[in-house]
Amino acid sequence: MDSNSQTEINENSYQVPGFIRNSSSRRSISSIQSKTSGGHSIREVSFGELGSKPIRHGSRGADSEGFSASYKEINDDDARLIYINDPERTNEKFEFAGNSIRTGKYSVLTFLPRNLFEQFHRVAYIYFLVIAILNQLPQLAVFGRGASILPLAFVLLVTAIKDAYEDYRRHRSDKIENSRLAWVLVNEQFQQIRWKEIRVGEIIKVSANETLPCDMVLLSTSETTGVAYVQTTNLDGESNLKTRYAKQETQMKNPENEKISGLIKCEKPNRNIYGFQANMDIDGKRVSLGPSNIILRGCELKNTEWAIGVAVFAGRETKAMLNNSGAPSKRSQLETRMNREIIFLSIFLVALCVIVSVCHGVWLRNHKDELDLMQFYRKKDYSESDVENYNYYGWGMEIFFVFLMSVIVFQIMIPISLYISMELVRVGQAFFMIRDNRMYDEASNSRFQCRALNINEDLGQIKYIFSDKTGTLTENKMEFQCASIGGKDYSNAKDSNEDGQTGGGPVLRPKMKVKIDRGLLNISINKHTSEGRYVNDFFIALAACNTIVPLTVDTPDPAVKLIDYQGESPDEQALVYAAAVYGYMLIERTSGHIVIDIQGERQRFDVLGLHEFDSDRKRMSVILGCPDKTVKVFVKGADTSMFSVIDRSLNLNMLKATEDHLHAYSSKGLRTLVVGMRELSPSEFEQWHSSYESASTALMGRAALSESRKQHRTSSQLIGRIRDRRQIAARRPGGNRVFKKGGANQVALIIDGTSLVYILDTDLEEQLFDLSSKCNVVLCCRVAPLQKAGIVALIKNRTDDMTLAIGDGANDVSMIQMADVGIGISGQEGRQAVMASDFAMGQFRFLVPLLLVHGHWNYQRMSYMILYNFYRNAVFVLVLFWYVLFTSFTLTTAITDWSSVLYSVIYTSVPTIVIGVLDKDLSRTSLLKHPQLYGAGQRQESYNGKLFWVTMLDTLWQSIAAFFVPLLAYWGSDIDGSSLGDLWTLAAVIMVNIHLAMDVIRWYRITHAAIWGSIVATFVCVMVIDVLPFLPGYWAFFHIAGTGLFWLCLLGITIGALVPRFVVKVFIQYCRPDDIQIAREAEKFRNSRDPQDAQIEMNKFWILLGHD
Repeated sequence: MDSNSQTEINENSYQVPGFIRNSSSRRSISSIQSKTSGGHSIREVSFGELGSKPIRHGSRGADSEGFSASYKEINDDDARLIYINDPERTNEKFEFAGNSIRTGKYSVLTFLPRNLFEQFHRVAYIYFLVIAILNQLPQLAVFGRGASILPLAFVLLVTAIKDAYEDYRRHRSDKIENSRLAWVLVNEQFQQIRWKEIRVGEIIKVSANETLPCDMVLLSTSETTGVAYVQTTNLDGESNLKTRYAKQETQMKNPENEKISGLIKCEKPNRNIYGFQANMDIDGKRVSLGPSNIILRGCELKNTEWAIGVAVFAGRETKAMLNNSGAPSKRSQLETRMNREIIFLSIFLVALCVIVSVCHGVWLRNHKDELDLMQFYRKKDYSESDVENYNYYGWGMEIFFVFLMSVIVFQIMIPISLYISMELVRVGQAFFMIRDNRMYDEASNSRFQCRALNINEDLGQIKYIFSDKTGTLTENKMEFQCASIGGKDYSNAKDSNEDGQTGGGPVLRPKMKVKIDRGLLNISINKHTSEGRYVNDFFIALAACNTIVPLTVDTPDPAVKLIDYQGESPDEQALVYAAAVYGYMLIERTSGHIVIDIQGERQRFDVLGLHEFDSDRKRMSVILGCPDKTVKVFVKGADTSMFSVIDRSLNLNMLKATEDHLHAYSSKGLRTLVVGMRELSPSEFEQWHSSYESASTALMGRAALSESRKQHRTSSQLIGRIRDRRQIAARRPGGNRVFKKGGANQVALIIDGTSLVYILDTDLEEQLFDLSSKCNVVLCCRVAPLQKAGIVALIKNRTDDMTLAIGDGANDVSMIQMADVGIGISGQEGRQAVMASDFAMGQFRFLVPLLLVHGHWNYQRMSYMILYNFYRNAVFVLVLFWYVLFTSFTLTTAITDWSSVLYSVIYTSVPTIVIGVLDKDLSRTSLLKHPQLYGAGQRQESYNGKLFWVTMLDTLWQSIAAFFVPLLAYWGSDIDGSSLGDLWTLAAVIMVNIHLAMDVIRWYRITHAAIWGSIVATFVCVMVIDVLPFLPGYWAFFHIAGTGLFWLCLLGITIGALVPRFVVKVFIQYCRPDDIQIAREAEKFRNSRDPQDAQIEMNKFWILLGHD
């Protein structure tokens, strides 16, 4: 629309009834020219007298914000006082935060102590620190002092560098943010100051497309109606524009020309970005403030030239910063179970140390008469005239020292490198999940997000799935499908070819096409029949009872403009688009009125009250002053909520027909919505207005607002219907139990939110758990967010099985954070669920490849890697242990200090990481064909106590082969201990790498390079160590490697150690194969069935429905 095509709206057609007046606050709206209406002029509207009470023009929650009983009451003593344009008085007690923010964790002084403190939360690190400290004592020094501290120092250094870099980026971001400039009122004129210098109470001016520096209460905007449009993408991820309003009492004030003073009394800082309770005393008058009167830090001002506000929350007290805590930290179940095995290994380590120390004590007793001059021991020191004990502290202390020395020598029984390897493997797994094009959503241009790296493997062990329905199982893309109006069914909708409304100017067309019913369209044009009146009220309700912001969009054709409806709810958008197609086009919305183009004639409706949807009422209502001088309340909401307030004595036939149509729509899988209307008499409106006025201006007792709403009982005569397009039928991966909060074709148990009120947190919980455990699918309908979390806790607290929750809206956050694994959908309801989740994706259907493919792979890889690390380190420790038994239990070692350190860091670490990232036991095709294979993770087939002990038995045998083959081969020769140590080192490395190679399923070039390259690297390192004359064992490798027996021993060790394992593995695979092995053979011979023949089975699926 443009100014050349302004259409003057008839003044008389917009007169508000005579019983509505505004004497105490003369608010005339003259020459209003809204940006969203494209420049149409609206003449002054005069109001009559209503006693002495001012009319509260309902806004999007300002005068009639949807406070429910769930909102916390605020005592005056707990309120925050902000003196407008008086920051000194506001902050005189220094109780309010400045606007500087700090997201960095460390400073230069605190980095080292704090980072080390955080890292040593891992008990294993403390263990290795104690070991390193013990090795520094002269009596206990086994390894070189530098070599003993190197592994822990390396791990701490790598982690510290990563943390320092991440914190540097946070500090850099903070500096940029704090140095941004804002216009602040100083000495009666706006001046630019840095964001970090802004104080609570100061007046700030923000221009179009600028970001809000703090949380501000709007005082005035460039629009004469006081409306401002903000985009909250940085706050909640929603890209649709939101409307915020300045109060009329401050809208016309210019702070540069006249001093503004007043007092705002508001709630204390909190994380609720959708709520705000306050009142403002200005010019001797108290007005209420609500969520639509505050604009939050991080939002951007859009389609508004400027806005002026007063800072109420700054810095760390802003809602954006209070919500900047991130997702809760979760710990992998596999890692938790791994700790049990680490305890077993610790006990085994202590047992080895006890054996060595006790045997050493016995040896000392048996050789007590030989100790004085025994070579390599020498109890007595004869270098002086006075003979003294030389490095001998008595029998008891010697045993104690040997015990501690044993702990130092056998320390790698607890694999410190495992923690670093797990982190690197998880990063690699996350990379491939993110890059998986099969989980890329083209519609939203979004890839899979891995927000919690430490629980990748949990995706392969999920037993219970809890799912929201709307926006999760369905796309939450709404289309107006059919309607029952006045008891008559209109369900013959076809594609629309309507050209839109002209109104004397450019043609206006809705941006989104809607199917229309020709019969309903014809009736909507003729409003004077009984059916036409019903239809007229119906579409006015659809166009008016919402918070939609209409915007005009230019097209290549200057004679055609599009109406784009911006709103927080896709339901509302669909309904308003439908009304527009049927000739009821919303073209303007301000804080006090709306303009609807009805069949080419623009009519203005004054908004006298607006009650937004809330979880208690489950409906929304608006009170309109209509052009025909009547006052009507329009209500829409869920069927259960609406039918409870219907006057059933009016037209029973119409009501019965409507209920039948409602049931028929629901049976088709459509989503229903009930719309009602009632005309208010002057006395009814005055009674409501009086109670509402007193409730809305109080900081305490806001819950009374809900009581004022209950005064409206509507005679329901209209029912509308929209369709929610489903993404995918609920698929059930093998063995999963899915608890669905929604609808399904096969249902074993249905329970609603009202029933859950009497079940959760009572003795009935156990009965519900027992009953639901016997069902395949459980539907929970009309449940509140906390009830969703309660259902998850019901299962999680009574079973060790893994739970997963998936949702797309803010009402799913509690459920997502309660479950072991939380997944957010980047849907139509913003990104609150995504920001609180562990993983995020664009479509619910991606859950199938995520769990069945990536979840399975991640679990199999991580399980194998943990067991392999235990085996790899235990082999080396046992080789050292066998050597101790042949050296009088003195803890001398044949293997050099550096080889002991490098064994876990270089010699054997890289292959495990590569296999943990890349290996695939089965192809994607097989995993999707046979979802029952997912059950391997649920049954913990790849990591359990039995596998651990079998692995330890295999480890014991391999260590025996590795140690005794060279010992027997070189028994009686002149080969020294250092040369044998090099042989044992190389034998262990070759053995564990070939062991790994035997288990690799998918070979890649990097796999070959990692495994065989590690063996080559070990040879190189051993040779380098032995050519350094200042290290022990100089030239030892070259001394032993020059004989053929050396190479024969390496071959004999490998064969002798691994042949038993190979035989057992072949026997199990051919005689007692598991499902995965069978599927692997099927892959080889391509005997699998067609994928369409496979069925996906789940044990349990919960659909948790919110208030639809």
